[in-house]
Amino acid sequence: MNMKKPIIYAIVTIVIVLAAFRLISNRNSIVSQNENLTADFVTVSIANVEKKTSSFTLNFTGTLYPYKELDIPAETPGKITSLNYELGQYFPKGGVIATIDDKIKKLTYESAKIDAERLKKDFERTENLYKGDASSEQEYALARSSYETAQNKFEQAEKQLSCTKITAPIAGTIAKKIVEVGKYVKEGDPVASIVDVSRLKVKVNVSESDVYHLHTGDRVIITTDIYSGIAFKGKISFVSPRGDDTHNYPVEIEIMNSAKNPLKAGTFVNVEVEVGSSNAALYIPREALQGSIKDAKVYIASNGKALLKNIVIGRGGNESLEVVSGLTENDKVVVSGQVNLTDNKSIKIIDNK
Repeated sequence: MNMKKPIIYAIVTIVIVLAAFRLISNRNSIVSQNENLTADFVTVSIANVEKKTSSFTLNFTGTLYPYKELDIPAETPGKITSLNYELGQYFPKGGVIATIDDKIKKLTYESAKIDAERLKKDFERTENLYKGDASSEQEYALARSSYETAQNKFEQAEKQLSCTKITAPIAGTIAKKIVEVGKYVKEGDPVASIVDVSRLKVKVNVSESDVYHLHTGDRVIITTDIYSGIAFKGKISFVSPRGDDTHNYPVEIEIMNSAKNPLKAGTFVNVEVEVGSSNAALYIPREALQGSIKDAKVYIASNGKALLKNIVIGRGGNESLEVVSGLTENDKVVVSGQVNLTDNKSIKIIDNK
């Protein structure tokens, strides 16, 4: 029991000493802050306003769309007699995906073919007689007219018969099944939907301030959360010459699909475009900015004072901001110590970055 008391006393003494040190440290910190706030000057770091040509990255979020997407229509009315596709099946251009009842059209075709062949022979015989002055010009003209009319009917019947085979107008994958066998379709009724995703389009809406930096043919980098760490290359294929009511401009980007990492239409993607200015502009470090981009201000060091100035910001990256107006080259902007500054406050410069 006698041994425990000294140990307890020692522990209590250590706790009291530590608490005292903590209180003294907090007091010194508060005093230091108060002294800085009430001092005749504030210590700051500054940086020069620089004129340079700079590049920066624009970032957008867009959606993938098929390069081509079509509803395949029936070109002649009739009843569907067969469907030759499954959802998700790839079809080459011209592949027959469905057929329409062709019995009547076959009969019409055969009849028109026979008439055309018969009248062709009649015309050839009459033509030979006409050349030998054994037939009149009227007989020759009638034979030619009859043959041409029959040939036109034959070609029309041939086309109508070919229309009973519904073919894929583009190479692609069947994305939608619209009819079933036995359904009667009218001319123009869709039978299936086909999409070409060998290439894809990224559609984004770009603000007015950004769209003037984009041009057809510009290269872009595309990423998606689906394939972490994988980057796809694309190029801008369209920049709308006209914006909407909110001053956003539609922009399209073309991208080749990947066999190793295939993309699907409808996927959200991130788009990065690195753009640069051909003309030199003024830039400041981002940490000099006071307020927001739309209501930008900076402190400049002038004759031992910090002067608060309004500026207009243009483009910017992670480290620097373009200044459109409000500053001149080699102005000194405050980049640290602003928390204690007020307009026209005396300053002491400790670093010129």
